[in-house]
Amino acid sequence: MKLFLLLSITGALWAQNPMSADAKALYEGVRNNLIKAADKMPEENYSFKPVPEVRSFGQLVGHVADAQYLFCSAVKGEKVAPKGIEKTKTSKADLTAALKEAFAYCDAAYAAMTDADAAKITKFFGRERANITVLHFNNSHNNEHYGNIVTYMRIKGLVPPSSEGR
Repeated sequence: MKLFLLLSITGALWAQNPMSADAKALYEGVRNNLIKAADKMPEENYSFKPVPEVRSFGQLVGHVADAQYLFCSAVKGEKVAPKGIEKTKTSKADLTAALKEAFAYCDAAYAAMTDADAAKITKFFGRERANITVLHFNNSHNNEHYGNIVTYMRIKGLVPPSSEGR
């Protein structure tokens, strides 16, 4: 009965706001994979770089965390000072905590979004863009860096969260 009720509520919300509900669902999927990957990677691999020219695993985690504030503050209409997580945090504990905090900040933007809000225009990267475009850009950016993280995990012999058994 509880599952039926949940599916009914979820279906009703999707029917009312299909664009924003789909953006939120895609965001939740990659958010969960990024958090699980950050938790799964051992501390000693946070400084790992496949080659010197790329970010370390920990820097990728910090970069994704920083980006959540950039994208979601624009949609929320807030001015948020850059956090500098990528440049200032190095331990697994600090980076995973910062990542979870950044996603919590973004969760509110996705949760509050309706299709009417999705069409509202905001200034982002010097251009006028629909809020939904900014959220799609965030999802794209998250997926781009999750792909990097998957590669790092595979090099270290770990199975990434998106490939684990269901």
